[in-house]
Amino acid sequence: MAKKEAKTLEEFYKGIDVNLPDGINKAVGHFNVFKIDEVLATLRSKKGVMPYNRRNFYKISLINGRNHVEYADKVLHIEKCGLLFATPRIPYHYVPQDDNQLGYFCIFTDSYFTSGKSAIALDELPIFKPGAYPVFQLGNEEYEEIAAIFRKMAKELASDYAFKYDLLRNYVMELIHYGQKLQPASALVTPHKAADRVTSLFIELLERQFPIATPYQKLELRAAKDYADRLSVHVNYLNKVLKESTGKTTTEIIGQRVLQEGKILLRHTNWNISEVAWSLGFEEVAHFSNFFRKHTSFSPNAFREELEKI
Repeated sequence: MAKKEAKTLEEFYKGIDVNLPDGINKAVGHFNVFKIDEVLATLRSKKGVMPYNRRNFYKISLINGRNHVEYADKVLHIEKCGLLFATPRIPYHYVPQDDNQLGYFCIFTDSYFTSGKSAIALDELPIFKPGAYPVFQLGNEEYEEIAAIFRKMAKELASDYAFKYDLLRNYVMELIHYGQKLQPASALVTPHKAADRVTSLFIELLERQFPIATPYQKLELRAAKDYADRLSVHVNYLNKVLKESTGKTTTEIIGQRVLQEGKILLRHTNWNISEVAWSLGFEEVAHFSNFFRKHTSFSPNAFREELEKI
């Protein structure tokens, strides 16, 4: 199986048997809202599933039902009600654990927010920044509050109001702010000190290299010194700043992100181990195998074999 490309809007609509809306590729961007039970009913009738992959659009899901959420290389659990924020950067899907699935989700493109006078860079918002926690358990009251926003979006989308897409942006931002308030306070602090800014820029440099899309793409920045040089700081200072702000060293943070991408590539590509190793910055396959085994207790090949059993 070849590397899965990001699922496009066109593929998404085709998968749920819904006609592609007119003007989907216009500069204004795209927005739509759906009921989860209706989409799942269509998928079941076609014996299909929501695949685990990257999308080339953003998605906010309000889920009512027991689910396992596979996000990047993690499995998160929703016991009853949950709120999920997904970006084009990270592959994900959720797997229903019962047949009683309700809720809503909306999808939108980056251009939907970057066009016009009130442009917003979505990846600069705390909820969509690298490392943000994307899944939240909700109580019944919280669920109903958010469901009311989705119902207003669905009603407005069907209206003839000339400025409905401006209003819909406001509703999406309301959902985003709701999610950001559910995040730990530390995740919402705007960097202001020099050390905070260095940390923020380091994370941005690190995440900018992902996802790895082809076996010919190689990480440019692999070692702590690479990042320190790019940020024009001493490597010891960078390490001190990151240790104080995250509790981890520069090498540990890089290693964790490389490991996460390695798991994704091993799971969703048929690249051989040497191709995966090279794209992640390992000159020798043995070095990648030792690195992977150290952090997972599996060799890369054994990891793939275990995935095939699931």
